Amino acid sequence: MLKIMTKLRAKSEKRAENKERFTVYVHPLFVLFGVWFFWRGELFLFLVYTLVAVLHEFGHAMYAARIGCRLMRLRLLPCGAVVSGDIEGIPISDEIRLALAGPFVNAACAALFAALWWVFPETYPYTDTAAFASLFLALVNLFPAYPLDGGRIVACIAVRKKGEGFARRLMLVLGILFFAFFCALFVLSFFGTPNFSALFFALFVLVGTLGARDERYTRLSFDHSKQLSRGMPVRQVAVSGKCTVRRGLSFLERGKLLELLVFDEQGELFCVLSQREFLKLAKNYPITCTFSQILTEQE
Repeated sequence: MLKIMTKLRAKSEKRAENKERFTVYVHPLFVLFGVWFFWRGELFLFLVYTLVAVLHEFGHAMYAARIGCRLMRLRLLPCGAVVSGDIEGIPISDEIRLALAGPFVNAACAALFAALWWVFPETYPYTDTAAFASLFLALVNLFPAYPLDGGRIVACIAVRKKGEGFARRLMLVLGILFFAFFCALFVLSFFGTPNFSALFFALFVLVGTLGARDERYTRLSFDHSKQLSRGMPVRQVAVSGKCTVRRGLSFLERGKLLELLVFDEQGELFCVLSQREFLKLAKNYPITCTFSQILTEQE
């Protein structure tokens, strides 16, 4: 058992090392979105919104660096971009500020453009598109749905008030509602001029809401330093090898340290995972994986 756990930790560390390079991923829907703009003769508008979206995400990255975290992956999606990375250990208050950093950068850019028009009015025709794109993304990103920043803020507040499980269910419901709302807007637009942007935005929300199945899970992390100085209760949960990472995440409880006792098919104790060890697995494996699959991979 000790040998397998050593391999497990080594494999997790190796996976973590592979994530240290900053990577850019282009979603197929983003390419389709660009082709649609090109077909409409609005490629310049598409490029401006893409640049503003990337600037928005680097606002998140700059704040993350300020609090000692790194965001390592940029994903270009229809109607925007998303950065992801390791935010383990930051308190929820910092996580909310991290979510607000992107809209703040966009709002600041829009304000700077407005100030520029006040001083140099002749610059308006050359900067109006970027200014309105910045303001639009700042406002839209406050919608309470994944992967938008408003969704992350609502999730953080829900975790603080009701716990992780409630937050996940709430974000799933909100994501589906927003998806249905923008699909309805798309259908209604056919009574006038068809608005395909509403369709792409609906897909953007759907990808953010349901796309976690194909992503490595980065959870809302807890800072236990202060609690440990006062003493913290430990929550022990026994699971079989058929238990999934997703199910394991549901056992996390604020104010308590989780300890998972993993049993094999014969009912014998196979290994014990601390909360830190389990979260490393959750970051490095799909949340649909079972503990048996993870441990078998190490053999």
